[in-house]
Order: sequence, then structure tokens, then C-alpha cells
Amino acid sequence: MKTRISNRTDNNITPAEFQQAMARYAAAGLRGLEINKAIEAEIHEILEKYEHELQCTTYTKNTAYETIKSYCTLNKSMLFSKRRSIGTPSGIVGFRLGTPRLKTIKGTNWATIVTQLKEKLPLYIRTVEEPAKDMLLADRHKEQVAITLQEIGVQVVQDELFYIETKHAA
Repeated sequence: MKTRISNRTDNNITPAEFQQAMARYAAAGLRGLEINKAIEAEIHEILEKYEHELQCTTYTKNTAYETIKSYCTLNKSMLFSKRRSIGTPSGIVGFRLGTPRLKTIKGTNWATIVTQLKEKLPLYIRTVEEPAKDMLLADRHKEQVAITLQEIGVQVVQDELFYIETKHAA
């Protein structure tokens, strides 16, 4: 069931209506917490009921997986000479290529590789220039930073957010 909530701004709300709305809001929030607690308790009961069986199935799957993988690896040339996968009555197993990635050769590291790429393949070096917004926000009250921000057309804004905190028992 969907409920449509309209954003109503009424200029004729009395203090009594405001207090009633706050009470309804707090009561609805409290009821929501109670419902969520009940749901969590029921889910916890169900999880406890099936926990042992789930552990058994996980163990069974893991040991069967290792057996299947070992068999396929040992017999790779025979089983997968024509195709990368084989079908069984229970499913399909096989080998697939993972996503390509770069790996350093033993004795090298990425720092030396970057240096060499700068010389030999400079198009493959990234340089990113972007404002250090966190530093600008932290230093916005310093005179030089404040003046410069204003000169270059940057302003620090802080939105005002409406909130409601209800009093309820935890």
C-alpha cells in the first residue's frame, strides 16, 4: 500500500496543531522502532533455527568445490583440450580468463616503472590537477585564503537543514 505525502506549507497552523503534530511524529517514530525491533527478533530466531544446517551446507560446498577444482586442475589437458568448460548432469565447470591486470616482475616496483614510463611512454602517465577542497575549507578563515577565494569567485556555503529530535526510550 502506497501512501502519498504532500509537502504542505500552511500559514495558519496554531501552536496546539504544532504540538499535536510533534506528538504524532514522535509516536510514529517510536512505533517504527518497535516494529523494527520485532522484525529483528523474528529474523534472529529464524537464523538461529537454521544456523547449524547453513554451516553444514557451507562446509559441504567448500569441500566439494576443492575436490572439483583439484580434479579439473589435474586433468585440465584431457578435460579442457577442446573447450574451456564441461557440462555435467549437476552443472557446468571450467576455467575462464580473469580481468587483465598489470603485475610487476620480480625485482621491480611501481615507483621505478613510473619513472621509466615518464621517459619512454609519457602518454601513459596520469596527472590530475584538482582543488584541495578539504584544505581550502579548513583554512577558509585565514586572511590570504579568504581574500583569494573571493577574488577567484569561490564562496563557502553552508545549507541550513531542518531536523526533528524526538524524546523516546531506547
